[in-house]
Amino acid sequence: MRARTAPYGLIVSYLPPLRHPVRTIGRRTFNFDHQVVVMGIVNRTPDSFFDQGRTFGLEQAVAAALTAAQAGAGWIDIGGVPFSPDAAEVGSAEEIERVVPVVARVAEASDIVISVDTFRPEVAARSIDAGAAVINDTTGLHDPELADVAAASGATLVITHSLALPKQHHPAPQYDDVVAEIKAFLAARVQLAVDHGVPEDRIVLDPGHDLNKNTLHTLELTRRLTEIAELGLPVLAAVSNKDFVGEATGLPKPDRMSPSIAAATICVLNGARILRMHDASAAVAAARMIEAVLGFRQPASLSHNMG
Repeated sequence: MRARTAPYGLIVSYLPPLRHPVRTIGRRTFNFDHQVVVMGIVNRTPDSFFDQGRTFGLEQAVAAALTAAQAGAGWIDIGGVPFSPDAAEVGSAEEIERVVPVVARVAEASDIVISVDTFRPEVAARSIDAGAAVINDTTGLHDPELADVAAASGATLVITHSLALPKQHHPAPQYDDVVAEIKAFLAARVQLAVDHGVPEDRIVLDPGHDLNKNTLHTLELTRRLTEIAELGLPVLAAVSNKDFVGEATGLPKPDRMSPSIAAATICVLNGARILRMHDASAAVAAARMIEAVLGFRQPASLSHNMG
């Protein structure tokens, strides 16, 4: 492993090099060599695992997205269907009714990058027409048509490690080497997306913390995330308030912000560049501190002991 020279002459710990670090996504441009981007979360569902319906109403969902933008998030992820197979069934038409109006309103009011969290190509296409720039498929590209939608529209595609079919249980998952198997899965799905016309510079990887993994798997993934980053594409870490955080600390969901920030920080130090977090304000503050320590950016001000 080699050290990398950061801006301002500092040497930082090893981080795997990115093949396409500068990305224009929607109306914003990011340099993932020197930037940590916070992705806020808006779930327009009455039964999401964390907010329990607080952003189910249209006005509440739009307000939450714009609040995240004002807090400094560069990205907002909007979903209309919970990942959990135990959640109530939501059809395609209802998912579109939940998601598309939020996308349209947020796109009109802000230049924040908008992603739609969906496994349905028709929902992705309608959301892109309304102003979304990213398809966030948390089901591991089980439907290759999502790649076709991304290729045709110019959208960025987030490919997530997930073994189960959408809305299906995968009880007691087993791995011989969880990180090596995640890495191989993601590499194969990247090739699938490229074969469907999505260029590498429009692909982001999510190793899927907790998705078809137990807490020991997810902790191992977090420790060894550098191995996923070695694939050379930006890595998204979705760790906020998840079960592994609760099981690792013994804390209930309302008290998991601090350990979620700790997990996100470890992920950045191991190569992640996008953090999907519920508390955008706290996550943005943490990201700016991480950037300063790594030498990605200058401090906001300098007066202490400066003479």
